[in-house]
Amino acid sequence: MSTLVQTTPGLSSAETRILRERYVPHGLHVGTPVVVARALGAEVFDPEGRRYLDFVAGIGALNLGHQHPDVIAAVREQLERYAHVSAQVVTYEPYVRLAEALDRIYPRGDASVATKSVFANSGAEAVENAIKIARVATGREWIIAFQNSFHGRTYTAMTATGKTKNSRMAFMRSTSPNVAHVPYPYPYRPIGGAGEEELTDLHVRLFEQVLETNLAPEHVAAVIVEPIQGEGGFVVPPARFLKRIAAICRRHDILFIADEIQTGMGRTGRMFAIEHSGVAPDVLVTSKSLGAGFPIGAVTGRAELFDQLGPGSLGSTFGGHPIACAAAIATIEVIERDGILAGATRIGEIIGERFADLAAKHRVIGDARGVGAMRAIELVRDRATKKPAPEIVEAVIRTACDRGLLLLRAGLYSNVIRTLVPLTIDDAQLGEGLDILEASLADSIKSGGGPG
Repeated sequence: MSTLVQTTPGLSSAETRILRERYVPHGLHVGTPVVVARALGAEVFDPEGRRYLDFVAGIGALNLGHQHPDVIAAVREQLERYAHVSAQVVTYEPYVRLAEALDRIYPRGDASVATKSVFANSGAEAVENAIKIARVATGREWIIAFQNSFHGRTYTAMTATGKTKNSRMAFMRSTSPNVAHVPYPYPYRPIGGAGEEELTDLHVRLFEQVLETNLAPEHVAAVIVEPIQGEGGFVVPPARFLKRIAAICRRHDILFIADEIQTGMGRTGRMFAIEHSGVAPDVLVTSKSLGAGFPIGAVTGRAELFDQLGPGSLGSTFGGHPIACAAAIATIEVIERDGILAGATRIGEIIGERFADLAAKHRVIGDARGVGAMRAIELVRDRATKKPAPEIVEAVIRTACDRGLLLLRAGLYSNVIRTLVPLTIDDAQLGEGLDILEASLADSIKSGGGPG
């Protein structure tokens, strides 16, 4: 049950929701009715003092939780010096120090590879810049992305997104040109193949067929891929898939762009999820938890790629904002100092075991999956047909919210419950949240007439 604490006086939840209804467009969807007045660690509180455990973490932007003291201290220190000067006007220490830190943690296969970074305001802007850089550096125009992917809501990022509903649906007549989509392996819903090796072989062959038929490799600048699909439902590809795609890219001088916006900064138990596959990307895109709640997107990649762009070809008034850079530097320091990667692995083991137990109890759970602390369950009406059960997911999220737990859906059919718990969550909070999720699932099955 939700507990009550004292919060700063201000608008009530009801008053805030009235203002949202009047002044904010419905196109900006909100997943829960909760209004937040204060947040700390893995908890948020509404204006009335109700407490909620946060298993969403700003859609994966708060791997260190709300208001991490070291991040806040770094931000305050920077704010006392200056808030904004623009990297296109002057050079300032936080920008170059963050670029240096990203070079140090870059998942390179060759220690001699040097990287450079440019910063934007969001993940979508970072994707836009990564694609721009790839096209200029290669002199090619085409980008290959994957079905069921999500890369952002700006035009090229939206075009690269391989999931039409809901982010692309209204804008299909005005997407950017020269982006092709190929199937991404979805082990729970395979288009063919009985095992991981067969599924990998099939999807690699489909990828190669695109290069042999409707696209020539000489026209393809880059492949952009999420090592684990985020909005697509935490879909984990077979272990060898990314390595084989990267090998094809190398053979044809196609750049490999790893979109680590949701998977990065320790979420999967490695600093970057691409490390699990042993692939060294040419370009890495980060955002979300890089800034620990402050808006920043980064494009980091081989220095020679950036060096082919002339002065003025990259830039943003607020990109690499000093405050966000200070937060990002502190984030990297905390992750490395406090054993956050090992903690993410342990959290993932706890959630994974709990989800496996739930799947054994409830036939509505068709699949439990994930890597590290990036975990999800996919709900179905029937395990044989795998018919999606988005209505049960909706009921679980609503019921859990009523009981003090914030959850979010995902997936091609909106039938996946994903967990993005802060990696700083304590065992008691984690257990409490999982208990609420389990009880909410059981009650939603009963009330919704699910398969049990």
